[in-house]
Amino acid sequence: MTLYAVGDVQGCLIPLKCLLAQVDFSPSRDHLWLAGDLVNRGPQSLETLRFLRDLGSSALSVLGNHDLHLLAVAHNVERLKKSDTLTPILQAPDRNDLLDWLRGQSLVHHDEARDLTLVHAGIPPQWSVAKALKRAAEVEAVLRDDTALVPYLDGLYGNQPSKWSKNLHGMDRLRLITNYFTRMRFCTADGTLELTAKEGIEQAPQGFAPWFSHPNRKTRGHTLIFGHWAALEGNCSEADVHALDTGCVWGNAMTLMNLDTGERQSCACKNPFDEAGEAP
Repeated sequence: MTLYAVGDVQGCLIPLKCLLAQVDFSPSRDHLWLAGDLVNRGPQSLETLRFLRDLGSSALSVLGNHDLHLLAVAHNVERLKKSDTLTPILQAPDRNDLLDWLRGQSLVHHDEARDLTLVHAGIPPQWSVAKALKRAAEVEAVLRDDTALVPYLDGLYGNQPSKWSKNLHGMDRLRLITNYFTRMRFCTADGTLELTAKEGIEQAPQGFAPWFSHPNRKTRGHTLIFGHWAALEGNCSEADVHALDTGCVWGNAMTLMNLDTGERQSCACKNPFDEAGEAP
């Protein structure tokens, strides 16, 4: 059995299948981890969800901000944006099955035997892997609770609070946990977030740094896999942290990593709007 991880798919199913063919991926033998943002902006969000769901126990994903956006739109909490490509999912006869499958994915996944942790955006420097899993479980419980789901999605959008405190409760607590795991790029050493900057490391806002670069980060010594930050182009200066979002949806490439050997494969991606026959 070989374990692979792939960066943000965002509805770009053709490059994903290209990568799996390159490594002769077999669902009966191998396992695939996905770094979240399975859907949106690419041309085949519906087909991507169906493909991954049908892989069964051989594939798992963490949730990204676009996946949560899909849930919010599907539950009439948020409106579709002009750049969204989610309508086929919303109109699909199996939409409820697909959305339930998505709700069952984690915010953080940890393989204790391999000491590998998968997250969409990152883990704030003040949290250990164990603490991150505990905090993620709080949100995951709400996502899987039919009664709590819509109030959570309704209160999800926003950049505040920006700093963790154990005294946070209710929606403020859930929103910050979610922002750490699905939106974070830059923060301070104490985990204060800066969520407006989306460029590369060279454009770090004054007083902030990439979440993985803080010297006292409590996840040091553990291997982390993340996506979300396409501007990094898959490059990360930390030996134990692997960035896998290489901007496929922007016409660059999709990246697959063999987590047993560290070897990477890539498939070039066309502009997804060209594939869909639409104007950029």
